[in-house]
Amino acid sequence: MGSLNINGRAVAVQAEPDMPLLWVLRCDLGMTGTKFGCGVGICGACTIHLDGKAGLACQTPMSSLHSQKIVTIEGVQGAEAQALKAAWIDLDVVQCGYCQSAQLMAACALLKQKPNPTDADIDAAMSNIVCRCGTYPRVRAAIHQAAAKRRPV
Repeated sequence: MGSLNINGRAVAVQAEPDMPLLWVLRCDLGMTGTKFGCGVGICGACTIHLDGKAGLACQTPMSSLHSQKIVTIEGVQGAEAQALKAAWIDLDVVQCGYCQSAQLMAACALLKQKPNPTDADIDAAMSNIVCRCGTYPRVRAAIHQAAAKRRPV
C-alpha cells in the first residue's frame, strides 16, 4: 500500500485495497481509540478526521486514501479538542465511554467548521453517532460550553 499521513506523521502500511481503514488503525497500528460498532456506517463509533472533516473509518477503503491527512482520537489536538475535553470532564458527559472518542472527533470537526454552533448544528453533526447511554443532552451542553470558552471576550 505505502505510506499514510496519520496524526501528523508518515506511517508505512501494508493492506489490501478494499480493507477498511478501521482495521488498519486498530489491528495493524494498535490505535484502538477508533472503535468498531456496526461496520456498515450507521453507528458512528469509528469517526475520524479526513482532511479535517469527520469521516467513518469503517467505510473508508484503503484504496481511497492518497494524500489525505488522517487524524484519530490518539492524535486530535488544538484549541477545540482541549476545550471539548475540559467540557466533557466538567459536565461529566461520559457514562460507559464507548462512543466518546467518536463524539469528541465529530464535535472537534463541528467546532472547526462552526465555532458558535446552534442546537440544530450540533444535532446534525452528532446525529450519526449512536450513544446507547443517551448522554446526548450532556454532549450538546459540553459542545456549547467549549464553544463559549473559545469565543473572544
